[in-house]
Amino acid sequence: MKGKLRVYAYSGCSTCRNALKFLTEHKIAHDVAPIRETPPTAGELRKVLKHLGGEIRRLFNTSGLDYKALHLKDRLPEMSTDEAIELLTTNGNLVKRPFVVGEDFGLVGFKPDEWKDRLVG
Repeated sequence: MKGKLRVYAYSGCSTCRNALKFLTEHKIAHDVAPIRETPPTAGELRKVLKHLGGEIRRLFNTSGLDYKALHLKDRLPEMSTDEAIELLTTNGNLVKRPFVVGEDFGLVGFKPDEWKDRLVG
């Protein structure tokens, strides 16, 4: 793996804390951005979306309160990718976390085995 990772995380999220601990334990260089205050950019979201096979729903925190309050379960299938990306860039609570942008890949959520395969080798 080349370059430093950009990790969007929420300090109150135990999954994010576990992911950051994983990165530290494996000595993987990374910067952390607070996902609520500074959501990923449209470019970053599109980059990761490409690595997720274009499945826009996978970018969303579907168990979050904001997702439910906005009735996105019903609305998301009718939204264009541009509309969904715009929504994610304006509300970091909607983004699946941790959200990781690498030089040539992206990860959403923390699955230790997947992270080990992708980041450790």
